[in-house]
Amino acid sequence: MKPNKHLKQPASKVSGLAFYFYYPLLFIILLWAVFLLGHVFHLHMIHWGIYPRKFSGLKGILSGLFVHAGFKHIFNNTLTLFVLMTFLFYHYRRVAWQILILGIFFTGFLTWTIGRPSYHVGASGFVYLLLSFLFFSGLFSHYYRLIAVSLIIVFLYGGLVWYLFPLVPTISWEGHLSGFVTGLLLAI
Repeated sequence: MKPNKHLKQPASKVSGLAFYFYYPLLFIILLWAVFLLGHVFHLHMIHWGIYPRKFSGLKGILSGLFVHAGFKHIFNNTLTLFVLMTFLFYHYRRVAWQILILGIFFTGFLTWTIGRPSYHVGASGFVYLLLSFLFFSGLFSHYYRLIAVSLIIVFLYGGLVWYLFPLVPTISWEGHLSGFVTGLLLAI
């Protein structure tokens, strides 16, 4: 007997509208889980950040993304990351994973290359990567929906451009600049 192709089969993958929120939400949950574990157990995780031009500091390219200096630091990254990752998965579904993987690696490596001798932690460089990629790829596409995304990015996050410069000594402007440049290069 042939199976009825009209019967709905259980989906093994996340599909539909839920897909666009699924991975950003998982990432945010992982970010907060690492932060809360470190906070509850008083783990000094700052040493898992990127330490420029030291071989041991390379581990921070992946791990530093999940280490935050405090509640304000992680809170400032949370909503922005969720919105930008959702935009990425919605408008660039086919290349989203490539952008994320290449972007995280090159942002971290560039931070490791140009950063001042200090631990660079947090997902801010990742925020700037997404912000830059979404903005520039929308402009370069000449497609009205993606240009609209670029305008939304400028409206919501245009003020972040100031943190590409060394205005606040405790903020890794090098990580921000690295993410911004990487996003631009990936958009090209």
